[in-house]
Amino acid sequence: MNAEQPPSNGEQLPPASSQPPPATAEQHEVELVVPPRIWVASLADYNNGTLHGVWLNAAQDEAELQAAVDTMLAASPLTAETGEPAEEWAIHDFQGFGPLRIDEHGSLSWISLVGKGIAQYGLAFAAYADVVQEEALLGTFDAAYLGHYDSVHAYLEQRVNDLGYDRVLDEAVPPTIRPYVKIDISGTADDLLDKGDLVALPAPDGGVWIFNG
Repeated sequence: MNAEQPPSNGEQLPPASSQPPPATAEQHEVELVVPPRIWVASLADYNNGTLHGVWLNAAQDEAELQAAVDTMLAASPLTAETGEPAEEWAIHDFQGFGPLRIDEHGSLSWISLVGKGIAQYGLAFAAYADVVQEEALLGTFDAAYLGHYDSVHAYLEQRVNDLGYDRVLDEAVPPTIRPYVKIDISGTADDLLDKGDLVALPAPDGGVWIFNG
C-alpha cells in the first residue's frame, strides 16, 4: 500500500474534482505507463481540514480494496484526536484509467473489475468500460475486441488480405480490367460504422481500438 499523497499547495486541500492528465499506453496495450490506481480519502478528516488518504492499486479484488480503505479510515487523525470513528470515504484522485473517469463515490466492485481488466489488456479495456458502463458487460471484452489499428481502413485492408479477397479477384477478373476492379474499403468502413457493426474508439497513442458493434 502506497501512503503517498496527491500534490497540494501548502496546507490547502485540493478540490475533490481535480484529476491528473490521462495516462497513455505503449503500442503493446498491456505495457502501461501508469498502472490503474485510486487515491481514497477520509471524508471526516477532509471536512476537518486534514488530507488523510492512500493510493491503492485498482487491480485488486473488491475485498482487498475494501480492506485497504478500512485500514486507512482506522488510521484517521481525527479519530485519534476525538475518538469518533471515520466511516465515510471518497475517491479524490485517480490515474491510469485512460479515457475512463472515476466518480468520487465509485463502486469498489466496478473499480476492481476495470482495474484488473486494464492490467490484463491495457487501456483498450478502459475505453470499452467507458462505453458499456455496466459491470455485467465487462466480461464481453474478449469477444468484442478486434485490435489496435492505425484506422478502420487499415483494419479492413488487413481483413481483406487475410480472407484472400484480392486473390479471388485476381483469379476471377480478366487481367485487362483487374486494375480497375477494387473493393471499396472506405465505403465498407463507413457502412460498418454507420450500422454499428464496428465501433472505433480513439487510442491515446494514436490510431483506434476496434470492437464488434
